[in-house]
Amino acid sequence: MKFTKMQGLGNDYIYVNCFEENISDPGAIAKKISDRHFGVGSDGLVLICPDAEADFRMIMFNSDGSESEMCGNATRCIAKYVFDRGMTKKTEVSLNTGAGIKILQIHEENGKAVSIRVDMGEPVIGGIREKLTAGGREFLFTEVSMGNPHAVIFQEEVENYDVAGTGPAIEHHPRFINRTNTEFAKVLSRERIRMRVWERGAGETLACGTGACATLVAAAVNGLTERKAVLELNGGPLSIEWDEKTNHVFQEGPAEFVFEGEWENR
Repeated sequence: MKFTKMQGLGNDYIYVNCFEENISDPGAIAKKISDRHFGVGSDGLVLICPDAEADFRMIMFNSDGSESEMCGNATRCIAKYVFDRGMTKKTEVSLNTGAGIKILQIHEENGKAVSIRVDMGEPVIGGIREKLTAGGREFLFTEVSMGNPHAVIFQEEVENYDVAGTGPAIEHHPRFINRTNTEFAKVLSRERIRMRVWERGAGETLACGTGACATLVAAAVNGLTERKAVLELNGGPLSIEWDEKTNHVFQEGPAEFVFEGEWENR
């Protein structure tokens, strides 16, 4: 199986072109290939597939083998992959995902995608400042779905906070039927937020595009920021805007190739 490793702000996945490759049991492959000691090493596996309704389809699996609906960083990487590899000449590409069809706007220079703006659709806001007890602590969280679930927690300490110690307890809390991604965020100003993320099925990652979108929405509905802000993630900054007219959330940022290889499934 030929693959390409790509990253968006350090959120790295293994990408497989399913126009050329046939993949059986992708969940099991995702678990093996994502292992950072015995595999290639990644946050998961992403399949780039044909689709009847959109230009392309994304099917993705977390590093624990579970399937996920959506990943903002992966959408940008797919846009760069299909554009740079000549699979499309369009600078506006439709991508079908487990969270519906997303529109990817490609900003190119000299025939290469340098930045991608993704229409992430409308957020679904659940409870605002709900109480939750997990890992021996009580939290106030705002629930936001960007096609996948997020629990956003605003707190003063983020840099040295034990995300790995608390993240699993919240992810697997009975309150969240399908588990949840969890964002630990600190508002720095009306237009800047520091965020760390515990991703469902993957652990702490360097960036999460849907998580950044959910955090901006949660900050705005709680009156903490404007509807446009820069999210400072471990892997770098991501620009997020929640458009008041359309109610859609947009994220814009980079995507990069890391390397290519072949995987022999054993």
